[in-house]
Order: sequence, then C-alpha cells, then structure tokens
Amino acid sequence: MVVMVGGFDDGGSPRELAEAVLGTGARRLTVISNGAGMADHGLAALIRRGRVGKLICSFPTTPQNDALREALDRGELELEVCPQGSIAERMRAAGAGLGGVLTPTGLDTELAAGKPTYELDGHTYLVERPLRADFALIRAWRADRLGNLVYRHAQRNFNPLMAMAADCTVVQTDHIVEAGEIEAMAIHTPGIFVKRVVHVERGGAK
Repeated sequence: MVVMVGGFDDGGSPRELAEAVLGTGARRLTVISNGAGMADHGLAALIRRGRVGKLICSFPTTPQNDALREALDRGELELEVCPQGSIAERMRAAGAGLGGVLTPTGLDTELAAGKPTYELDGHTYLVERPLRADFALIRAWRADRLGNLVYRHAQRNFNPLMAMAADCTVVQTDHIVEAGEIEAMAIHTPGIFVKRVVHVERGGAK
C-alpha cells in the first residue's frame, strides 16, 4: 500500500494520524513524504518500528531522524530520493490526471538512473512519472464536517497536493466547525478531495 504523509518537518505534519497507523498492523508500506520524520514521532515512529518498506522523499537525513539511518544500515528500507520541486510536481500531475512531468532537474546525476528522457525543442528533459497513493494523511488548521479545509502558515505545503493525489484522504484538523461556517473563498482544499476528518485539538486561535 502507498501512503502519503504531509508536512514539512513539523509544519503541517499529521503526527497523530501517522502514529495511528501503528495500531493497524500495516507493514511494508511505501511512504511518500517530504522528509523522514523527526525523533520518534509521526513517520519516524513508523520507520523505527519496521512498518515502512520503501520511502520516497526529498530530505531523508536530518540531525533528528536516526530512525531512517538505522533502518538503512540494517537493510530494512529502500530509499528513493526525489528533488523537492519534482516530488511536488509528480503529486500535482497525479491529481490532475497527467501522464508525467518533464524536468531538467536531476539530469546526468544518480537521480536519473533508470528513468526515461525526452527531447523537446532542442532540450533534454527527465521524465518523472506521477505519484499516486492509496491513502494521504494530511493536517489542516480548520475543517468543516464535509471536509473543506483551511491551512495555516506552513501547513499549506504538500498537503493540498497530496489530498488530490490519493484515493482516500484523511485529514487531521486542529479545529472543526459545522458545514457552511467556512466562507467558500477561504477554502484551500475542497471537501470533494477528503474522505475522513479527524479532530485533534492542538490549541491556538480559531
């Protein structure tokens, strides 16, 4: 199963949702995320407990993610590194129903190994295929009961793209309101892309 986990470090990260996956017993997951989690929280908790078989991400190593390094040293996890702009566009392509992305980023590097290239107008591009998922776990600041979402500050990173690129999007929201309480023009992700809403109180302004 392929699972997208939103967030940029802790900004917009659905920690509680990711950790809830531990209770399902799911293993050998392919996870798509910007990073590999922090300390022993969220995605890092899944990696440390051997639930992730493959990770596709942009920033695999930080001073706070020993879980990934240890899993790689033990040969328990496959890692695919993808530049941040490319991983975002690959998710966007999936959500828009496109066949892929043409980009010069990564050409003539190890990141291009095994990937096709395309010549267009005298330029060579790397063909990056769309990234889709069975589930997207994301976080919003505010949601109504129909799944319409509003993000705050850095929460609006990969979360909107992941919501569109997954078959089932589950959102963890700091605040929940009744349908109609969020003005239409203030909605960042429409509820049509969201299947489940989970209220996790984090405090702060509404």
